[in-house]
Amino acid sequence: MLVHSDSSDAGERFAPVAIIDIGSNSVRLVAYDGLSRAPTPLYNEKVLCGLGRNVLTTGRLNEDATRRALSALARFRVLCTTMRVSRLFVLATAAARDAENGPAFLEAAEAACGQKIELLSGRREAELSALGVISGFHAPDGVVGDLGGGSLELVDVRGSVVGQGVTMPLGGLALQDLSGGSLKKAAKLVREHLKKAAPQLETLRGRSFYAVGGTWRALARLHQAARGYPVHVMHGYSVEPTDELNFLEMVEQVDAAQLQDVESISEARRPLLAYGAVVLEEIIRAGRPREVAISASGVREGLLFEQLDRETRLIDPLIAAASELNTLRARSPAHGEELLAWTDRFVETLDGPETADERRLRHAACLLSDIGWRAHPDYRGEQSINIITNAAFVGVDHPGRAYLALAVYFRHEGVAPEKASPMLRSLAGPRLFERARLVGGLLRVAFPISAGMGGTLERMRLMVEDGKVVLRLPPAWEALAGDRLLNRVRGLGRILGLDGRIEIG
Repeated sequence: MLVHSDSSDAGERFAPVAIIDIGSNSVRLVAYDGLSRAPTPLYNEKVLCGLGRNVLTTGRLNEDATRRALSALARFRVLCTTMRVSRLFVLATAAARDAENGPAFLEAAEAACGQKIELLSGRREAELSALGVISGFHAPDGVVGDLGGGSLELVDVRGSVVGQGVTMPLGGLALQDLSGGSLKKAAKLVREHLKKAAPQLETLRGRSFYAVGGTWRALARLHQAARGYPVHVMHGYSVEPTDELNFLEMVEQVDAAQLQDVESISEARRPLLAYGAVVLEEIIRAGRPREVAISASGVREGLLFEQLDRETRLIDPLIAAASELNTLRARSPAHGEELLAWTDRFVETLDGPETADERRLRHAACLLSDIGWRAHPDYRGEQSINIITNAAFVGVDHPGRAYLALAVYFRHEGVAPEKASPMLRSLAGPRLFERARLVGGLLRVAFPISAGMGGTLERMRLMVEDGKVVLRLPPAWEALAGDRLLNRVRGLGRILGLDGRIEIG
């Protein structure tokens, strides 16, 4: 374990933790700003070593691959020292456990990185992948599939409950090796091995398939490019199975160089795209999921989640991340917190119901409402959209992300529907789009009476009363009740089809 007592700048503010993942295709270092419910990556670097290449046919790790891996581990050791990492975890997966010279490699690897290495069994790898999805999705329900270079792990998840996992030698490098480069033979191998996963696949029908792993994320990036998709974050990106099958079949049939935006994929990974497509296609055909959801959270995030106490695990990761951004970027973080209860009271006076998920999204929007204030006033709406649509949030799907971006955009730019990005409007869907306008309208009333500062909103009551939207101000704040504020209250009323007024006392 690396422990640093340096009390200077970063050492005082952070206790970074890091994970080195020695995979069959890549060796990766990810350092996080701390051990929390929504950790933010500080540094992320990978080296595509190809440790798992030809292991299943030769039984050994390639000498050139091991040399590159050991060089990467020595580099990562120096970087961890530079970042004053307080805790370092090092994991190794399929290639190291399958090769006959794996033990000798692990001994050299421990010397290179200066840390004891945990060699994961297939079942342990499946468990950590499932915990990663639990940490990154709100109430997940489905089957997690983690595709690496050497193996595929499948495991059922229901909320916070992890089922029994199964591992198979169906990683991209393993399939390429076993099939002799034949996609037709690779598909046959996949079908044969998936028979072992019948308990997991039989429960998948009508539920979500959570796709974990770099090859599947690369396929999702290409799918987004083909669709002209407006959000480029991978986590939470979901695809309807029929659409996905059509895309996967195309990937298998054409040269990878012809795929749109393939330049964004590393050259070392491109040959594995077709094998990843074959595996995902066979899973979809056998399991018939409701959707395929891409997860950027896997083994590494699962390991961090495992370190947390039970109380911290139960925290909503979206609210945790939004609260952190509120603390870092808002003029008055207390104001963002006060908006939660203030909007709660207003929503309680509405006739229509608000679902539990809509409530958590509204709370996140309140916490994010002032993160763009440092931009020029003409660009605060645009700045907020860019931050929210690209932020490293977890615990939110892409329609929810679009809702958050639109709600904060409307707070700055006005609630007229035509102001919104058509792509984000389509992504959010009709219901969330209107909820975003409503929250945007609420925020447009809140800021002119509080100036974005804490300690005022609890004295200003906003409600629906007698068929009208009513803002009730204390006599001491009567001077606020000018045309600007009245127009904001009436604008909120128009969203609900009601008149709006301001009352004193």
